Amino acid sequence: MTSTDRNTRPDRSAGAPSDPGPDTETRTPGAAAGAARRCLAFARRPYWDRPSPAYRVRRWPDLTALLLATVFFWSSLSPSLVPRPWYLQGVVGGITAAIGYALGSTLAWLFRAVVRRLPGERIRTRCWQAYWLLAPLASIWLISESARMQRRLRVLQDLPPSLTWHTPMIALIALALLALALLLARLVRLGAVTLIRLLGRLLPRPVAYATGALLTALAVLVGVRDIVYDRGIVDLADRIAAATNGGTKAGVERPVSRHVSGGPGSLLGWDSLGYEGRNFTGSTPSRAALTAWSGRPSRDPVRVYVPSTPPVAFADDRPFAAQAALAVRELDRTGAFDRAVLAVAGTTGTGWVDPNVAEALEYMYRGDTAIVAVQYSYLPSWVSFLVDKEKAGRATRALLDAVRARLDTLPADRRPKLVVTGESLGAYAVEASFGTVDALLAGTDGALLMGPPDFSPISREIRRDRDPGSPVWRPRYEGGSRVRFGQFPAADLARPAAAWRHPRVVYLQNASDPVVWWSPALLLDRPAWLSDPLGPDITPEIRWFPFVTFWQTSVDMAVSYGVDAPHGHRYGAGGRAPGGARRPPPGPRHARRHAGEVGTSADLDTI
Repeated sequence: MTSTDRNTRPDRSAGAPSDPGPDTETRTPGAAAGAARRCLAFARRPYWDRPSPAYRVRRWPDLTALLLATVFFWSSLSPSLVPRPWYLQGVVGGITAAIGYALGSTLAWLFRAVVRRLPGERIRTRCWQAYWLLAPLASIWLISESARMQRRLRVLQDLPPSLTWHTPMIALIALALLALALLLARLVRLGAVTLIRLLGRLLPRPVAYATGALLTALAVLVGVRDIVYDRGIVDLADRIAAATNGGTKAGVERPVSRHVSGGPGSLLGWDSLGYEGRNFTGSTPSRAALTAWSGRPSRDPVRVYVPSTPPVAFADDRPFAAQAALAVRELDRTGAFDRAVLAVAGTTGTGWVDPNVAEALEYMYRGDTAIVAVQYSYLPSWVSFLVDKEKAGRATRALLDAVRARLDTLPADRRPKLVVTGESLGAYAVEASFGTVDALLAGTDGALLMGPPDFSPISREIRRDRDPGSPVWRPRYEGGSRVRFGQFPAADLARPAAAWRHPRVVYLQNASDPVVWWSPALLLDRPAWLSDPLGPDITPEIRWFPFVTFWQTSVDMAVSYGVDAPHGHRYGAGGRAPGGARRPPPGPRHARRHAGEVGTSADLDTI
């Protein structure tokens, strides 16, 4: 070994680091240089052409489709009816971007089919470079702007302006959903092409194409409808609802009053009433509580509730008729037809009855009331709307027919006032029972309906035939002589100042309630509720976009309870007593104040 070798040999004495290897000094700079070269190459040509048409899953996105997906994503950042959390904004953005990508992909395919000469590589490169330069910056800015608009909407709806808005997570959720949708679509296309190729060995080419496309469409339809929807979403919701229906809310106990279903002498067992039935009857105020409140003698209120599956002894081939007949027998047993007011309540999908409305009526009349409801389903309202919406109207109609038939047997001067009430699907159930506003006015002594869905027949009729100049979110019908709409009852129901004759129908309808405004027509048609003037709790920054507004409103329904009354689908203290009920008997001043706590003083002034 030469002296030169010895002098240049690494020192391996104690404390000296071991030789890391001959490539260590150049490995890190080399990796960085390689990454830089790859980034520079991508910047020069920011897309990838598949080497063969056989690449159906692994290929670069179409620029037109991606551009339209990005524009759709941007449009989804605009505010809608109610504030939404950041993760739902990501979901809305992802679904909307997927819709935009599908539309853009279709347009690009049509363009290529008509125009044979496509842009050259230089033009394509410049377009892709412009997209990668501008789209991320615009997306970050618009997501940040959406946070500002959400804060403004929260102020309009009496929520704290503070808001957690994760810009990176919104973008990542949207990208993940778009990528998933794109992957599923390409897998379906790959399967269709493979099937057509196999069929082409046995059939002529046109027949193979038609047969393969038809079989693929059927497979997707059956998979989505029967497997994902029926056996997945609906079956899971049914199991959860069935388990819930067997429980009872904490603090609710079996009633001791014989005037309540499930109590002593009832034709219906306590355990048979279901979750909502037990909550409804088990929370009935006692005569002692009503007397203590009013300072005057009171009665035990009547509450009758028939579950969706009546006892076998009362069943027949017409389940809704059996429920109605059982309800009338229970009303007779409890002495309901001797009361001052008899209220028929439409229920939601789960069988829920608004306890605020029931309690307000009972406090107003010091227990001289009867309230009856039937359950047509225990499913959540959104599932009931999809699978058995018509049951709501049929069950409530059967109940009303049976109650009115029983009332017709009584002398006119001994009949209780008949009023109807319902919220959400319960309002639809009442409306479907009558069909027209004239039939509702002729068949009852008054009504209080809250948050009726867009497909409810009577509220749609009123909004369609409203007086000129009145907005759809606060329609005036025939000068307000019989029917009035309100969101803030103290002010809204007092207008117009002209005479308000009996019977009366009161609608509580929040301008920001997505349940009221959701409709498939939002896909392609601009809704009237976005026309000037806007509702009092709708931000002026709201915009309508095809497809986008539909999905935004759909998601809004899921978070419509995240605000306080009177906003979103919350009616709470906004409405309490059926609008057609007569004024309560005079009582001490503190009684009216308590009624204002249970209901609102504005409601008391309008009944």
